Amino acid sequence: MPQLDLAHLARDLSRIHDAMITGGSPPEQPRALVARSWKRMLRLGLDPAGGNRRILSAEADVESRRHRSKLRLIVDELRAVLLRMPDAATFILVVTDAEGVILWRDGASAAQRQADGLGFVEGAHWSESVVGTNAIGTALAEEAPVQLFSAEHFETSQHPWYCSAVPVHDPSDGRLLGVVDISGPALTLHPAVQSLVTTAVRLAQARLSLIQQDQLSSLRNRMSTVLSGSRGPALVVDDDGWVAYQQGVRSQDRVEAPASDRTILIPGAGLCLPEKISGGWLLRPSGEIESSPVSVTLRQMAAQDVLEVDSSTDPLVIPLTPRRAQILAAITSAGSAGVTAAELSRTLYGDADHQVTVRAEVSRLRRSIGALLATQPYRWAEGVTARFGGAASSTS
Repeated sequence: MPQLDLAHLARDLSRIHDAMITGGSPPEQPRALVARSWKRMLRLGLDPAGGNRRILSAEADVESRRHRSKLRLIVDELRAVLLRMPDAATFILVVTDAEGVILWRDGASAAQRQADGLGFVEGAHWSESVVGTNAIGTALAEEAPVQLFSAEHFETSQHPWYCSAVPVHDPSDGRLLGVVDISGPALTLHPAVQSLVTTAVRLAQARLSLIQQDQLSSLRNRMSTVLSGSRGPALVVDDDGWVAYQQGVRSQDRVEAPASDRTILIPGAGLCLPEKISGGWLLRPSGEIESSPVSVTLRQMAAQDVLEVDSSTDPLVIPLTPRRAQILAAITSAGSAGVTAAELSRTLYGDADHQVTVRAEVSRLRRSIGALLATQPYRWAEGVTARFGGAASSTS
């Protein structure tokens, strides 16, 4: 795209922005994504002139967030891919966590100095609710790739910039990890930037998948040797509940993410006691291996949706949010055939356009109830009998 066209576009967008913000009649409507975001900003009462208070995390908090983030495993590869582009001398690379907090920033020195003046620095909170419409915050709000140019930003102080942001999801469970963004002077925007960021994110997600498989393999090899002389059933999983090794028990590929303060129910094994080990958890049944099916019941107790789990040991009662209750109700209604992400999206949102959100919601749900749910399609696991009160839907 020639620079003259960009300058022309910047002037047109500025007129649209001024008219929309002041309640006037714009020469043409902004893009739908931009209009949705601006409406959110006006409802929040943000100042388009840029008087919004910046939030900056302390250095210790940023270091803690970096340590907890899986993006630390691939940030160097992102730098290697994106900062070697021919136009890298004009832009900066920014990586945030899922809350929009900037964890890493690198790139052109001149662009970094300009970004300093905006508060676009490591530790800054760059969500929409703090700094208005911007590619990072809007990508988080929409859970989709976003590119903004010049006056498509809500704050006028950001109009000299373009930004291209793509969300990064954990390939193991669909959880949103953060955003990768490239930002630079508006009139230096190259038409291929968005596709390059998208490609870099896909490569990063593939790398995360390989890292997880390597870690599971290492855990499997180490613990199979440790447990080879022991008697009794055992399950070895990583910190997210993915199964690395099983002995004397058959399990799904993933169970509930373990925690030291609670037992985990695994179909076919019953209640298991988590024991922390290096790189994951060792789960041992607290009673005898069970052959009877697990029974789950969706019901309301004192105006609270709950899931009752009965596996012939002490029953568990798991509180559910309204959204999680909706998901489990749809899965239960589908029976053994299960439901796809697209079907769940239509049930929850009225269309098939929210599949990424659905996958993330089901992933979070599986962290609570583990192997009771199977995937592809979403359904109750083999051996689980699910009920609405008296009517049962069984996959046994």
